[in-house]
Order: sequence, then structure tokens, then C-alpha cells
Amino acid sequence: MFIIDLFVKTALETLYFTGIIILAGLLLGVLETQSNRNFQKSLGRNAIMVTGVIGTPIHELSHALMALIFGHQITAIKLFQRPDQDGVMGYVNHAYNAKNIYHQVGNFFIGIAPIFGGLLVIIALMGLLMPEVLGSFMVVVSQGMAVENLSMAAVTGIFTAYLELVKLIFSGDNLQNISFYLFLFVAICISSHISLSPADIKGAFKGLSFIFLIMLILNAVGLPRSILVVDVLKYNLLMTSFLMIAVIFSLITFFISLISRIFAR
Repeated sequence: MFIIDLFVKTALETLYFTGIIILAGLLLGVLETQSNRNFQKSLGRNAIMVTGVIGTPIHELSHALMALIFGHQITAIKLFQRPDQDGVMGYVNHAYNAKNIYHQVGNFFIGIAPIFGGLLVIIALMGLLMPEVLGSFMVVVSQGMAVENLSMAAVTGIFTAYLELVKLIFSGDNLQNISFYLFLFVAICISSHISLSPADIKGAFKGLSFIFLIMLILNAVGLPRSILVVDVLKYNLLMTSFLMIAVIFSLITFFISLISRIFAR
């Protein structure tokens, strides 16, 4: 029973800290695939090149930066190219010491890096071009972090706050501001290339398996809970708050692509 309980406990803890990221990655992947398909149906095969000029370099630079942080050696990098036969528009090849645990764990963060790299660029542009929206977003984050118990009322409150944020993004004042359209275009480009490729997922899974093994060992030796002082609820609320920005703009991109496809018929 001890072995089973140990594995179950470790699996749950791994899920607590990575589950929301994995879930967001899967959702972003579905939205990106459908959006790109709609844009290509309505605007032609070169539509993905237009968004890729901005989105792909940000995607690949996110991989490269995280690879350097985790001590990997970058052996080849291509920030942008015409899609090859597999649809690849860019890549980062990196080498590492398979016996180095830090390098192995890094594979997870290197794999998921485009989600957070793209997200950070969107937030930075929001602060530059639409500071009032960024201010409202930070208020939403603060409200989420103040939640003590995850009740239906709390979830409804957070969801309502994000709806108000979307309304603010598309407010009348913004629709008359050229900065809004510049921001929206760049955000669409990033959102169209923010999800993880099969190679990204494979690398991230390799790193995730090492994270699981490390947590399994820590649990096996009875590491005191006081050492792992992390409020799981607040951690997931914080991650959800930021990942929601990526999801919101991916949804906006999807609906714009859907409208363009409908009108192109």
C-alpha cells in the first residue's frame, strides 16, 4: 500500500503544479489549429506566413532563452522560414547532458516556453499600447489571489471579471484608437503560433517525467511539508490568471478567423 500511496501522492502533486499548464497548452493547440485552418481557407495559404513573421520568431526565441537558462547548448536555430512538408516554420535544436538532472528537468520548461514567451510579449505590448487594460488585468489578478476557497461564487466572480476585461479591450474608445488595432494585429500573430508543436510536447513530457521522479524521491524520503511551502490554490489561481490572457487572445483570434472564413464563402 505504501508504494501505491506514494505514487498516487506524487502523481497528484505533479498534476497540481503542471496540470493547469498542460490543460492550457492543449486548449491553445486546438484553437491555434482551427484558427490557422480558417485563415488559410479564407485568405489563402500565405495567411499563415503573415502571422508567422511575428509569431514564429517569438515562439522560437522563447525556446532558445529557456534552453540557455537551463544550460543547454543551442546547436541550430531558425527563427522563420516557409512551412516545410511537416508545416515547420522555425526550430531550435539543442544539446544537453542526459546525466544532468537540471538539464533534464529543463526540457519541460523549454517545451512549454512559447506559451509564456508569447504571453509576456502580449502583456508587455498591452502595457505599452493599452495601459488601462493592463491595469484592469492586474486588478483581476489581485482579485483572484484574494480567493481563499474555490467556491462556485468565486469561480463566477473571476469569470465575470474576465468578461469585463474583454469588454474593456473592445471598448468604444479603443475601437477609435490606432494603437488598439496595432496591438490586436500583433496579439493575433502571437496567438496564432503560441501553442506547442509535437516536438515541443515530446520534449516537455521528457522533462515532466524527471519532475515526477524528483518529487517521488522527495516523498519517499519523507521530506517535511514545511520545505515545500507552496499554496497550491493560490499558485493555480495565479497561473490561471496569466494563462487566461493567452486563452482570451487565442479565442479572439479564432472568432476573427471564423468570421473571415464565413465572409469569404
